[in-house]
Amino acid sequence: MEYSVKESKASIMDKLGILADAAKYDVACTSSGVDRKGTGDSIGNCVAAGICHSFSSDGRCISLLKILLTNHCIYDCKYCQNRCSNDIPRAVFTPEEICTLTMEFYRRNYIEGLFLSSGIMRNPSFTMELIFQTIWLLRNKYRFNGYIHVKAIPGADPRLIQQTGFLADRMSVNLELPTAEGLQALAPNKSRKTILAPMRQIQNGIQENKNDLVLYRNAPKFVAGGQSTQMIIGATPENDFHIINVAESLYQKFDLKRVFYSAFVNVTQDKALPALPGGPPLLREHRLYQADWLLRFYGFKAEELLDEKRPFFNVMLDPKEDWAVRHLEQFPVEINRAPMEKLLRVPGIGVKSAGRIVAARRCAGLTFGDLKKMGVVLKRAVFFITCSGKMMYPVKLDEDYIVRNLTDKNERIRFGADGMSYRQMSLFDDGSFTGALTVQEIMQTAVGQV
Repeated sequence: MEYSVKESKASIMDKLGILADAAKYDVACTSSGVDRKGTGDSIGNCVAAGICHSFSSDGRCISLLKILLTNHCIYDCKYCQNRCSNDIPRAVFTPEEICTLTMEFYRRNYIEGLFLSSGIMRNPSFTMELIFQTIWLLRNKYRFNGYIHVKAIPGADPRLIQQTGFLADRMSVNLELPTAEGLQALAPNKSRKTILAPMRQIQNGIQENKNDLVLYRNAPKFVAGGQSTQMIIGATPENDFHIINVAESLYQKFDLKRVFYSAFVNVTQDKALPALPGGPPLLREHRLYQADWLLRFYGFKAEELLDEKRPFFNVMLDPKEDWAVRHLEQFPVEINRAPMEKLLRVPGIGVKSAGRIVAARRCAGLTFGDLKKMGVVLKRAVFFITCSGKMMYPVKLDEDYIVRNLTDKNERIRFGADGMSYRQMSLFDDGSFTGALTVQEIMQTAVGQV
């Protein structure tokens, strides 16, 4: 299948300004978990950590060159800045131009890889062919061996998606909205069936490739970093319980690496879209990410976190704290005896700190001082744990009392002379606290170790 793109009079930097800005609403890019060393005859390599951002319009170097192939689009999705009915500057890269940008930015150490998405130009197969041509040129003509994440275009020829999968590290198909009804209302050109078809194809391709690698060690890898998706939150009336159940189903049925949640930003002012008097629902997005972390790493089920009677997350508590105060019958947990799955349910104990606890207590009984050294956030955990049968402070195992101490700074516990003062910390800190955050606390919150 041969396609070409007409040359545009706009300069490559003019196109970059338009298409990098147009890509900013696509959040479904992150570290792939892929390690690939240089081959000796190629440029670049791929490391598991650090590839998680984009090259911003103000010139800051943030790891990934994140652009659209084009913001021309035949669809008229009401929430999308690039919808065909919007009067905005349009541009399209040629495959060679994207290769030039990627290689020049890489040589200057601006980026470590490429995130490439696109509007739908002419038809899905035409767009997917251009994406494939771009990645093929990068891998074969320019010998680029770094990280590449591309979008699989729903409705495109499955053969093109298959060919692209052998060149990309990660692929993603945006679910767009949580329900088929939402798609019908705001994106009538798209359907859930068309979106899920390439997801299933990529999932099957990854599994078949794993089987091939067992038999043939040198077989080419297919989407080695797995696939992800993205949902827009707040454009349609689904509650958090519905959204988190959709995410859990996607993880179970399609083996996704990540589900991304994008707070709805009203950039088109369409009458079918909800008003946002308080701005984009960023706190809601944050709570969904925290809950998503619990589903993937902490052994929680969606039905444990929310239900039909309580369909939204508590804005005052993170999802693990909210679950814990509603299930006080399971606490306190004895640190020196509790199994791993019980430790992971304690607020303030993350996956790494739980692993350290299990390993260390084989040699000696642990104290609260030991827990702090292991990374446990005692100001949250202190209400829910004991060490050798004793609590750190005389606290009441009472829901109202614990919630007040977790949320109201005037009710905070005054810790002792050991220097371990108490303060609730979140990504939405209003700066009213006097105690400074430690680097460890910042990192734990950033990676979701709630």
